[in-house]
Amino acid sequence: MNAMNNFPYRRIALVGTTGSGKSKLAEKIAQRLNIPHYELDAIHWEPNWTEAPRDVTRQRVDAFTRCEAWVIDGNYAFCRDITWSRLQVVVWLDYPLHLILWRLWWRTWRRVIKKELLWGTNYERLWPQFFSKDSLFLWAVQTYKRRKRTYSALLSSPDYAHLKVFHFKSPHETEEWLRTAFPEPHRSNSSPRSNEGREDS
Repeated sequence: MNAMNNFPYRRIALVGTTGSGKSKLAEKIAQRLNIPHYELDAIHWEPNWTEAPRDVTRQRVDAFTRCEAWVIDGNYAFCRDITWSRLQVVVWLDYPLHLILWRLWWRTWRRVIKKELLWGTNYERLWPQFFSKDSLFLWAVQTYKRRKRTYSALLSSPDYAHLKVFHFKSPHETEEWLRTAFPEPHRSNSSPRSNEGREDS
Protein backbone atom coordinates (compact mmCIF):
# COMPACT_ATOMS: atom_id res chain seq x y z
CA MET A 1 0.00 0.00 0.00
CA ASN A 2 1.31 3.45 -0.89
CA ALA A 3 1.96 5.52 2.24
CA MET A 4 0.45 8.54 0.54
CA ASN A 5 -2.92 6.76 0.51
CA ASN A 6 -2.87 6.72 4.30
CA PHE A 7 -1.15 10.05 4.78
CA PRO A 8 -1.98 12.57 2.06
CA TYR A 9 0.02 15.49 3.49
CA ARG A 10 3.19 16.69 1.79
CA ARG A 11 4.57 19.49 3.98
CA ILE A 12 5.42 18.31 7.47
CA ALA A 13 7.34 19.77 10.42
CA LEU A 14 8.62 17.96 13.49
CA VAL A 15 9.16 19.96 16.66
CA GLY A 16 10.11 19.24 20.25
CA THR A 17 12.86 19.63 22.81
CA THR A 18 16.45 18.95 21.80
CA GLY A 19 17.11 15.21 21.97
CA SER A 20 13.50 14.09 21.50
CA GLY A 21 14.24 12.28 18.23
CA LYS A 22 12.90 14.76 15.67
CA SER A 23 15.53 14.16 13.00
CA LYS A 24 15.35 10.36 13.09
CA LEU A 25 11.56 10.40 12.82
CA ALA A 26 11.62 13.05 10.09
CA GLU A 27 14.04 10.92 8.11
CA LYS A 28 11.78 7.87 8.41
CA ILE A 29 8.72 9.84 7.29
CA ALA A 30 10.57 11.34 4.34
CA GLN A 31 11.81 7.93 3.23
CA ARG A 32 8.36 6.36 3.37
CA LEU A 33 6.77 9.25 1.50
CA ASN A 34 9.73 9.58 -0.87
CA ILE A 35 10.04 13.33 -0.32
CA PRO A 36 13.00 15.50 0.77
CA HIS A 37 14.02 15.87 4.43
CA TYR A 38 15.61 19.12 5.60
CA GLU A 39 17.21 19.39 9.02
CA LEU A 40 17.11 23.03 10.11
CA ASP A 41 20.31 22.55 12.11
CA ALA A 42 22.09 21.48 8.93
CA ILE A 43 20.77 24.54 7.11
CA HIS A 44 21.77 26.95 9.87
CA TRP A 45 25.15 25.59 11.01
CA GLU A 46 28.14 26.11 8.75
CA PRO A 47 31.64 24.54 8.98
CA ASN A 48 33.60 24.90 12.24
CA TRP A 49 30.40 25.35 14.23
CA THR A 50 29.75 28.78 12.76
CA GLU A 51 26.15 29.97 12.74
CA ALA A 52 24.90 31.39 9.46
CA PRO A 53 23.46 34.90 9.71
CA ARG A 54 19.74 34.71 10.37
CA ASP A 55 18.83 36.42 7.12
CA VAL A 56 20.88 33.81 5.22
CA THR A 57 19.15 30.94 7.03
CA ARG A 58 15.77 32.51 6.29
CA GLN A 59 16.65 32.77 2.59
CA ARG A 60 17.62 29.10 2.51
CA VAL A 61 14.45 28.06 4.30
CA ASP A 62 12.30 30.22 2.05
CA ALA A 63 13.83 28.59 -1.03
CA PHE A 64 13.18 24.95 -0.18
CA THR A 65 9.78 25.48 1.44
CA ARG A 66 8.49 26.87 -1.86
CA CYS A 67 8.61 23.29 -3.15
CA GLU A 68 5.48 21.13 -3.04
CA ALA A 69 6.73 18.46 -0.66
CA TRP A 70 9.18 18.30 2.25
CA VAL A 71 9.72 17.20 5.84
CA ILE A 72 11.60 19.51 8.20
CA ASP A 73 12.68 19.24 11.80
CA GLY A 74 13.81 21.91 14.23
CA ASN A 75 12.65 24.69 16.54
CA TYR A 76 13.99 27.81 14.82
CA ALA A 77 11.51 30.48 15.85
CA PHE A 78 13.11 33.17 13.68
CA CYS A 79 11.99 31.37 10.50
CA ARG A 80 8.71 29.96 11.82
CA ASP A 81 6.72 32.61 9.96
CA ILE A 82 8.03 31.09 6.73
CA THR A 83 7.74 27.40 7.51
CA TRP A 84 4.45 27.37 9.40
CA SER A 85 2.64 29.49 6.82
CA ARG A 86 3.34 26.72 4.26
CA LEU A 87 2.89 23.68 6.48
CA GLN A 88 0.14 21.12 6.43
CA VAL A 89 1.19 19.04 9.46
CA VAL A 90 2.99 19.55 12.77
CA VAL A 91 4.29 16.52 14.66
CA TRP A 92 5.09 17.51 18.26
CA LEU A 93 7.30 15.11 20.22
CA ASP A 94 6.40 16.08 23.77
CA TYR A 95 8.29 13.50 25.81
CA PRO A 96 9.17 13.60 29.53
CA LEU A 97 12.36 15.50 30.33
CA HIS A 98 14.09 12.54 31.99
CA LEU A 99 13.62 10.47 28.83
CA ILE A 100 14.95 13.26 26.63
CA LEU A 101 18.06 13.67 28.78
CA TRP A 102 18.68 9.91 28.71
CA ARG A 103 18.37 9.86 24.91
CA LEU A 104 20.60 12.91 24.64
CA TRP A 105 23.25 11.19 26.78
CA TRP A 106 23.39 8.13 24.56
CA ARG A 107 23.23 10.18 21.36
CA THR A 108 26.17 12.31 22.46
CA TRP A 109 28.39 9.34 23.33
CA ARG A 110 27.41 7.50 20.12
CA ARG A 111 28.31 10.48 17.98
CA VAL A 112 31.61 10.99 19.76
CA ILE A 113 32.67 7.33 19.74
CA LYS A 114 31.64 6.73 16.13
CA LYS A 115 32.91 10.16 15.03
CA GLU A 116 29.67 10.83 13.20
CA LEU A 117 29.73 13.73 10.77
CA LEU A 118 26.74 15.90 11.63
CA TRP A 119 26.64 18.61 8.96
CA GLY A 120 29.26 20.50 7.04
CA THR A 121 32.56 19.65 8.73
CA ASN A 122 31.05 19.53 12.21
CA TYR A 123 31.41 16.67 14.67
CA GLU A 124 30.03 16.25 18.16
CA ARG A 125 32.28 17.88 20.77
CA LEU A 126 32.43 16.07 24.09
CA TRP A 127 33.74 18.81 26.34
CA PRO A 128 31.17 21.50 25.40
CA GLN A 129 28.29 19.04 25.74
CA PHE A 130 29.08 18.21 29.34
CA PHE A 131 31.19 21.00 30.76
CA SER A 132 30.23 24.34 29.23
CA LYS A 133 27.42 26.87 29.08
CA ASP A 134 26.79 25.65 25.51
CA SER A 135 25.85 22.16 26.73
CA LEU A 136 22.82 20.68 24.98
CA PHE A 137 21.84 19.08 28.29
CA LEU A 138 21.67 22.50 29.89
CA TRP A 139 19.82 23.84 26.85
CA ALA A 140 17.26 21.04 27.02
CA VAL A 141 16.57 21.70 30.69
CA GLN A 142 16.36 25.45 30.23
CA THR A 143 14.01 25.31 27.24
CA TYR A 144 11.83 22.32 28.16
CA LYS A 145 8.98 24.13 29.92
CA ARG A 146 9.19 27.09 27.56
CA ARG A 147 8.81 24.84 24.52
CA LYS A 148 5.73 23.21 26.05
CA ARG A 149 4.15 26.63 26.67
CA THR A 150 5.12 27.91 23.22
CA TYR A 151 3.78 24.99 21.23
CA SER A 152 0.64 24.71 23.33
CA ALA A 153 -0.11 28.36 22.57
CA LEU A 154 0.82 28.18 18.90
CA LEU A 155 -1.15 25.04 18.17
CA SER A 156 -4.27 26.42 19.84
CA SER A 157 -4.01 29.73 17.97
CA PRO A 158 -6.54 30.52 15.21
CA ASP A 159 -3.56 31.52 13.05
CA TYR A 160 -2.65 27.85 12.76
CA ALA A 161 -6.09 26.30 12.72
CA HIS A 162 -5.35 25.01 9.22
CA LEU A 163 -2.67 22.64 10.52
CA LYS A 164 -3.14 18.96 11.22
CA VAL A 165 -1.47 18.30 14.57
CA PHE A 166 -0.06 15.05 15.93
CA HIS A 167 0.95 15.42 19.58
CA PHE A 168 2.85 12.48 21.03
CA LYS A 169 3.86 12.12 24.68
CA SER A 170 5.78 8.85 24.46
CA PRO A 171 7.95 7.02 21.92
CA HIS A 172 5.43 4.16 21.98
CA GLU A 173 2.65 6.47 20.78
CA THR A 174 4.94 7.77 18.06
CA GLU A 175 5.96 4.32 16.85
CA GLU A 176 2.35 3.11 16.75
CA TRP A 177 1.38 6.13 14.67
CA LEU A 178 4.35 5.63 12.35
CA ARG A 179 3.37 2.02 11.68
CA THR A 180 -0.25 2.96 11.04
CA ALA A 181 0.22 6.12 8.98
CA PHE A 182 3.28 4.97 7.02
CA PRO A 183 3.09 1.20 6.57
CA GLU A 184 6.21 -0.26 5.06
CA PRO A 185 5.66 -2.09 1.75
CA HIS A 186 5.23 -5.85 2.00
CA ARG A 187 8.09 -7.83 0.58
CA SER A 188 7.36 -10.48 -1.97
CA ASN A 189 8.25 -14.06 -1.06
CA SER A 190 7.96 -15.31 -4.62
CA SER A 191 11.68 -15.14 -5.26
CA PRO A 192 14.19 -17.19 -3.26
CA ARG A 193 16.51 -14.18 -3.32
CA SER A 194 13.94 -11.70 -1.99
CA ASN A 195 15.29 -11.71 1.57
CA GLU A 196 18.97 -11.44 0.79
CA GLY A 197 19.08 -7.67 0.94
CA ARG A 198 18.79 -5.51 4.01
CA GLU A 199 16.80 -2.30 4.10
CA ASP A 200 18.08 0.32 6.51
CA SER A 201 15.41 1.79 8.76
